[in-house]
Amino acid sequence: MEIDFTPAPLDRTSRVYIAGHRGLVGSALWRHLESRGFTHLIGRTSEELDLRDRDSVFAFFREFAPDVVILAAAKVGGIMANSTYPVDFLSDNVRIQTNVLDAALEQRVGRLLFLGSSCIYPKFAPQPIPESALLTGPLEPTNDAYAIAKIAGILHVQAVRRQYGLPWISAMPTNLYGPNDNFSATGSHVLPALIRRYDEAAASGTPYVVNWGSGTPRREFLHVDDLSGACLHLLETYDGASHVNVGTGQDIPIRELASMVASAVGYNGESRWDTDKPDGTPRKCLDVSLLAHTGWAPQISLSAGIQDSVDWFRKSRADVRL
Repeated sequence: MEIDFTPAPLDRTSRVYIAGHRGLVGSALWRHLESRGFTHLIGRTSEELDLRDRDSVFAFFREFAPDVVILAAAKVGGIMANSTYPVDFLSDNVRIQTNVLDAALEQRVGRLLFLGSSCIYPKFAPQPIPESALLTGPLEPTNDAYAIAKIAGILHVQAVRRQYGLPWISAMPTNLYGPNDNFSATGSHVLPALIRRYDEAAASGTPYVVNWGSGTPRREFLHVDDLSGACLHLLETYDGASHVNVGTGQDIPIRELASMVASAVGYNGESRWDTDKPDGTPRKCLDVSLLAHTGWAPQISLSAGIQDSVDWFRKSRADVRL
């Protein structure tokens, strides 16, 4: 079905449902939208609304009838969590996505943004990775279950566009970090894991820190406050079937990242690398030319973002996910 839609600034009184509003991404979206004058934000914790429960999700949408939906809810984790619990990552995320997207379709929600992950791309995708690399090769085995769930979400959004003509879009962020991140030993991603590890070593005077892998893989990082700005920008300026990469277009080796974190926390000891642990994909840097073409660019440098995350972690340590 042909889509008759022209992107425009969102009405600040729109009912905007942020699925996953307490997480890393959702909380940043909530802060950003509030700062931009949105007055009717809707959020529910997982205790208040289990997005895996189809009947509850449909009842919620019928009651609140949101005008805009941002689907930021997901079960997420690092290499260890993804490789240890692939069934959980596949089953939970497929159910969350399907329930929210189907309920939004029943209400004919006019604008929806589905957020995925850069792990959707093949392990040996061309670098930087263009959106066209999707489904062109085998996935990284350590997070293939999560990746398949997110790929299903992209195709679900594209199917709604084709069959029902609704202007829904998808965005694929690179590695994210910032306030409200997960700093747990088993569930965190690389940057919060490094922040916690080096901060604890600095506090205890530990002579060396052991990190996973060789330290040679290259990764790209985006502060979550930059992502929230990109999300609003896309909702107001972009309409297309293709998902949109969201990142900086620049990557660094994990060894260099570890050095930046050590410096930010004031750790002067030695960094060691456990090469018996997996490296994951050797390089993952996004081609962000499509996003740049819409007129958006990140504002927060990696060094400033890391320091911001360290400061937030120390200030909020009693409340963070450890």
